[in-house]
Amino acid sequence: MLFGQVQAFIEVARTGNVSRAAEALYVTQPALTARIQALEKELGEALFVRTGRGVRLTDAGRVFLPNAERAVQAVDDGRQALNDLRSASAGRLALGAAPAVSTYVLPELLERFVAKHPRVEVSVRTGHSEDVVELVVRDEVQLGLGRTIRHPDLELRPFHTEDLVLVCAPDHPFTKRKNVPMADVAAEKLIMFDRTSSYYEITQGAFLSAGVKLRGLMELDSIEAAKKMVERGLGVALLPGTAVAREAAGGTLAVVAMTDAPPMHNSIVVFRRRDAGEPEGIVAAFLELISTRA
Repeated sequence: MLFGQVQAFIEVARTGNVSRAAEALYVTQPALTARIQALEKELGEALFVRTGRGVRLTDAGRVFLPNAERAVQAVDDGRQALNDLRSASAGRLALGAAPAVSTYVLPELLERFVAKHPRVEVSVRTGHSEDVVELVVRDEVQLGLGRTIRHPDLELRPFHTEDLVLVCAPDHPFTKRKNVPMADVAAEKLIMFDRTSSYYEITQGAFLSAGVKLRGLMELDSIEAAKKMVERGLGVALLPGTAVAREAAGGTLAVVAMTDAPPMHNSIVVFRRRDAGEPEGIVAAFLELISTRA
């Protein structure tokens, strides 16, 4: 059964006249008649009764008509959905993101994206960067955002560089100094978060490379918990800058410079399958948005 045959049937049923239906579909009358006859042969039923004034539906034609109309409408809806996808005016965007990215970086991005594309449905799945890589590889999300992890099936696009900053409570003695050396930081209780996080590795590596031994550690499983402990004066912490921006601006945390600290930053990238083809529609629109932030 061909789509053109179904269209011809609907138009003849609508007009009750083969000649007018042919004109509406921009085909010749013999061509349209051939389509109807082929459809009737495939269905094994006569769909029209020919009369001196034109044609009218048989009982079989009346039963088939609403189903044919739904089929044509479904195809039209499909075409519109593809147009929406290409223009990024509607559709669905599935993202995977590491916890720190989804909490502190992604909200601002999605606010801008949704403002430009209000009809796009967005879903976000959160996990460690290794988990995000697997989500993209398994094609469960269209894009992933996390720390740099190489994978042969994925292309990586630089997205964001996150610097670790030293924070302490507003009444901590460090706030009275212009900057502090790493040795002084190591003498404090250092609050760390998420041993499996790359930030944990970066912090440990920085003190090891400086030859400084940490006096004590408090380990927590989230950045938010670490911030609360620092606010309570239970220690100091090296945390992502974006994660403490609001507290620093509000005065509940103080950011202190370190004099001899090596660069401590995490490179955040966007993961996408290499075989996904040239980005278009919604995916292209999101990639364009984040490229302005890279």
